[in-house]
Amino acid sequence: MSRMIPELLLACLFSLMFGGDSLQAESQPPNILIITADNLGYGDLACYNPDSPIVTPRLNELAQESARLTSFYTASPTCTVSRACLLTGRIPQRHRLTNQLGGLAGNYGVGLNQSEILIPDVLKKSPIPYNTGCFGKWNIGFAPGSRPTERGFDEFLGHASGNIDYYHHIYNGKHDLFKGIQEFDADGEYATDLFADAAIDFIKRKSKADAPWFCYLPFNSPHFPNKKNKLPGQKFEWQAPDRAFDPYEFGPDETDPQKRYYAVVTSLDEAIGRVLDSLEAAKVENQTFVFFFSDNGAFRLNREGLDVGINSPLRGGGVTCWEGGLRVAAMVRWPGKIEAGTIIDEPLWSPDLMVACAQLANTHLPADVVYDGKNPLPTLTQQAKSPHESFYFQYQRHAALRKGAWKIVREKPTNPWKLFNLESDLEEKNDAAKQSPEILRQLVDERNDWEDSF
Repeated sequence: MSRMIPELLLACLFSLMFGGDSLQAESQPPNILIITADNLGYGDLACYNPDSPIVTPRLNELAQESARLTSFYTASPTCTVSRACLLTGRIPQRHRLTNQLGGLAGNYGVGLNQSEILIPDVLKKSPIPYNTGCFGKWNIGFAPGSRPTERGFDEFLGHASGNIDYYHHIYNGKHDLFKGIQEFDADGEYATDLFADAAIDFIKRKSKADAPWFCYLPFNSPHFPNKKNKLPGQKFEWQAPDRAFDPYEFGPDETDPQKRYYAVVTSLDEAIGRVLDSLEAAKVENQTFVFFFSDNGAFRLNREGLDVGINSPLRGGGVTCWEGGLRVAAMVRWPGKIEAGTIIDEPLWSPDLMVACAQLANTHLPADVVYDGKNPLPTLTQQAKSPHESFYFQYQRHAALRKGAWKIVREKPTNPWKLFNLESDLEEKNDAAKQSPEILRQLVDERNDWEDSF
């Protein structure tokens, strides 16, 4: 009886939040589809940067059907850590996976602490348990007990590592494609299409079931190529199927890495479009909460042929705490609940998705776990203010904190803090630390308060 009381209270609160036509009040909770891109730049998409030359009709269409978030942050500017933050609802200083997993030992090791509770764990224990599937890049540990089907997912097709050859699925000389916990051979199939097809099949099957589903679709695209992932004699280049070059004035024989990157993003756009089409085909488009974002910003480390993503107008990129590393393209669609074609500039971040999933599933999170995510649904559905007072960031030597319009950032602990007003200086060009010492002090104090909570 005691367990039923909080569930009934949550149901009442959810009904009040969304009105009498709440899906939770009248039928089952919505399906949840979370799609992530890999190192996509904030300015790669025309819906964020009208000057972008990259052809992405399906993501532009999704932006028109969604609320487009212009101040959405990943909790870490690197692949491994950002995924751990998304799936746990906690920042690295709490879940303790603070660095990128490197090499075979790192990617096939324990990775994220196995005691951490993930989104699928919560959804499997909701009043109406979810069917769960993960298709794509895992990158938070693949030792026994750390693999997706041992961490709450019913199904998995994807790779353990942070990047693979798009056609031969090799990471650092090792074949790295799995179905469940078994190696899976799909040599010659383009990874982006492979993961999209697996998600489409899952959606088609599970939409016929009596229970809702959760599909986590972490694409490995458009991650840069890695020489260690190539077969002997294989070209070292950005990989995309021939059809992805059709919208451009250059073809598959193009050698310019920048232009080839355009085709990689276009192929990702096409794959996402096919997944979204599958919702309509399964007649669940209106019953599905869709959230798309990039795991971190494009890398801008001056590596020739690799750092070609666009973060304009933001400064910096992946593995830094400048806006270009942390602020990412994000869109959320939920027909009838979230107004299409709107822009939400209230700051939110990736740990909020854990709380959103629990709310959508009409369930509760463990009371003995500290969550850094907060409920974003009032902001998304009612354009309420952000539930956050501030956002804490730390990756290796880089550190930052945002509070309101202000942000402090430094590239190493021995450097003084720089202070920027993001409302008037999104490009982080004008350090206001000397002009606004009281604001600087307030943000430093706020950051210290965060650290006292760890």
